[in-house]
Amino acid sequence: MKVLIADDEPIARERLRALIAEYPDLVLVAEAGDGSAALHACSEHAPDLVLLDIAMPGIDGLETARHLAAFEPRPAVVFCTAYDEHALSAFEAAAVDYLVKPVRRERLAAALERVRTFIAGRAQARTEPLAEDKRRTHLCARLRGSLRLIPIDDVRYLQAEEKYVVVHHSRGEDLIEESLKSLEHEFAGQFIRIHRNCLVARDELVELRRTGDGRIEAVLRHGDKPLEVSRRCVPHLREMVKHL
Repeated sequence: MKVLIADDEPIARERLRALIAEYPDLVLVAEAGDGSAALHACSEHAPDLVLLDIAMPGIDGLETARHLAAFEPRPAVVFCTAYDEHALSAFEAAAVDYLVKPVRRERLAAALERVRTFIAGRAQARTEPLAEDKRRTHLCARLRGSLRLIPIDDVRYLQAEEKYVVVHHSRGEDLIEESLKSLEHEFAGQFIRIHRNCLVARDELVELRRTGDGRIEAVLRHGDKPLEVSRRCVPHLREMVKHL
């Protein structure tokens, strides 16, 4: 079983490294000191298990776990943290187990049994949408074995294209393997639907414009060209534009 350790404390990583070494069937493939590095390492090494701290700089462990839930194959996540008040949030992020530091041998052994059961079934279920203060702050685009983290605040619009969604952002565009519907649900209030295949960041919408042939287009603050608006979306968009 391939294992990755993600913790910003070297002593904590050393402790986990020593415990893992006691299991001949476990192979430590990488270590990371923050969430971003953990995601990159997971993309490169495809671990079966991620031992993940919660309180880390930048992207914390909870958000890292939510990104990992979209990986294929999805790794098992076991949180290792000094604070027990995060337990509910950890299981909302689909963690297999939750260990409080300093991690004890018997608790790790119990967690590993759960991990083996998880891997045998390789659960694919996604978690329920999270509260506003627990939404992701980045989208994760996987690129030829690596990945790119795109800040949500940099996203201008999202456009469905076959089985992918094209993320148009301030640095260009990337493909992600998520559904437009799930993104609309997760980021309700931040993005607004203008077409069955397109969500636009509210802050990007400047005006609605009628074309010569009677179609309605949305003009974006940073858009190179207007975007088509479906008829069913027009009434709600017009009401919203009045309050911009």
